[in-house]
Amino acid sequence: MVIKTVLKVEISCEKCKRMLLMAISGLQGIDQIDVDAAKGIITVTGEADPIEIIVRARKTGKCVQVESIGPPPKPEEKKEEKKEEKKEEKKEEKKEEKKEEKKEEKKEEVKLPPCCRSCEQITISILPYEPPAACSVM
Repeated sequence: MVIKTVLKVEISCEKCKRMLLMAISGLQGIDQIDVDAAKGIITVTGEADPIEIIVRARKTGKCVQVESIGPPPKPEEKKEEKKEEKKEEKKEEKKEEKKEEKKEEKKEEVKLPPCCRSCEQITISILPYEPPAACSVM
């Protein structure tokens, strides 16, 4: 059974996005993964267990919130129509496509920085203080 899992994750750079994609794509039974970095939403469609998808996403160190889990929307059924109606619809579709293309050209893709502060982890180790073995005053 195909399941659609929608997760909300903070995606602040390309490295975050790549880590999430690699973690989730390693699961068996995934058909499609869609990432919307602007909204911070990851949509996974397939037969993979949603719990396993969530666990894998959280192992990357990101806070993952579940938006929805359920079946994907069914494709719309096409009905047979008269030839005249089809011609009119084709004309309207062409006009709409031109308008959509203009809108898409205006929209800019979200450009993420290559790395963010949450990805750059710095390890600081504190060594215990050891006083010198002998004190010598001259």
